[in-house]
Amino acid sequence: MPNSVDRIRAWTRRSVVVASFGFALLGASMSNLKAQQSPPPNVAAAADLKFALDEVGAAFTRDTGKTVALTYGSSGNFLRQIQQGAPFQMFLSADEGFVRQLADAGKTIDGGTLYAIGRIVLFAPKNAPFKVDPELKDFRAALADGRVQKFAIANPEHAPYGVAAEQALRSGGLWDAVQPKLVMGENVAQAAQFASSGSTQGGIFAYSLALSQHVGDLGTFVLLPAESHEPLRQRMVLLKGADETTRAFYAYVQKPAARAIFRKYGFVLPGEGS
Repeated sequence: MPNSVDRIRAWTRRSVVVASFGFALLGASMSNLKAQQSPPPNVAAAADLKFALDEVGAAFTRDTGKTVALTYGSSGNFLRQIQQGAPFQMFLSADEGFVRQLADAGKTIDGGTLYAIGRIVLFAPKNAPFKVDPELKDFRAALADGRVQKFAIANPEHAPYGVAAEQALRSGGLWDAVQPKLVMGENVAQAAQFASSGSTQGGIFAYSLALSQHVGDLGTFVLLPAESHEPLRQRMVLLKGADETTRAFYAYVQKPAARAIFRKYGFVLPGEGS
């Protein structure tokens, strides 16, 4: 029979094994807790993506279990913030020129990827004093006879959709007449809010926003001719220091499930016709 010394040694060995296993479990639990508590990576996205990218983000989380924090705004403002060191790990711009500027400045992993081409609409809220048409005929008449006093677009100084709106208005010979009546949104989503809420008597903003029931159900809209403005070529890019989750999201945006969502919101996709 084992003596007391042998029993003590056996008990000690078992205790060491149990303690080691316990510490291993504790270490794994702490690692999992740390992973759960880590904030999701920050992604900067052009405001025209609000409804489409929200759906893409939800699908990404559902399919992968990973999450990203989406922040929407004007692409020009994001360009400046990223240049100044804002902690974003990915940038989805409404103007590919902004991505190229960041790439030239050494802020990105590469030159990025074209993910969509946007379109713009003329929108009139319910009870607006003009009817929408792609040639802007009734809008032109409403401007001339004073029916339109406020009209919303995004600020062309930093919002690509504002630039496209200005170009379309210039193309129609209406820029000089509409300028005194303009209400500038900080980004295209704010311009859509101004127009759809009735704060203005109409506006020009992203087709993708008009296709959302949150906006489209509040009035009528019509696509403006693609040739009335320069193409809204939208490019995304990973920024230096992008983590594994952000890289996974970047890849996911290019997959069929995400492309189908973008298509639903009126974007023209790379490799597809208009």
